[in-house]
Amino acid sequence: MTPLITRDTPVTDAVLNVIARVPTASLPAVAEKEFFAKLSDRDFMRIAVLLAQKGFDEGGCPIGGVIIDTATRQIVGKGHNTLVQDNDPYNHGETSAIRDAGRQDFSATTIFTTLSPCDVCATLIYMRGFGRVVVGDVTSASGNEAMLRAKGIAVDILEDADGIALYARYRAQKPDLDVEDWKGLAAVRHAH
Repeated sequence: MTPLITRDTPVTDAVLNVIARVPTASLPAVAEKEFFAKLSDRDFMRIAVLLAQKGFDEGGCPIGGVIIDTATRQIVGKGHNTLVQDNDPYNHGETSAIRDAGRQDFSATTIFTTLSPCDVCATLIYMRGFGRVVVGDVTSASGNEAMLRAKGIAVDILEDADGIALYARYRAQKPDLDVEDWKGLAAVRHAH
């Protein structure tokens, strides 16, 4: 059976949104390897932003993550923040994508994250030995890029205007949830 998405399929937000929503394990049945091989870093960041949008649409925090095999450009993990949806204080976009990827040698991978990683996510990224991190928004938050670089991880900033606008809208609409996601409910209580 021929996959729905082939090497000749144009790269559009609609196609990338399908990829964002199809379970990672099912991607080989839906899309040819050659399609992923032609995707740019910006395209993978778009998938992460579409995952962030999914989280926002579910009532949660808009942060998405995508992990690819650096050599083949195949997606090995993806996810979005589900603090609200799963009642899980540390299921951030990055941790969700890492969980989806499972046990593997992360030194051969690149993680795309829509927002500068928090302390916990940055620590997990270097503890798992990722080779590269691509950050889609340092306008809304930043701070751990230097630490990741000091740990020997290549860090690239590839800001995505749609992702930045989405996070700004979220922060304006749900400031308490933003604080909770970064610092916990005690910080929300102390802010009021």
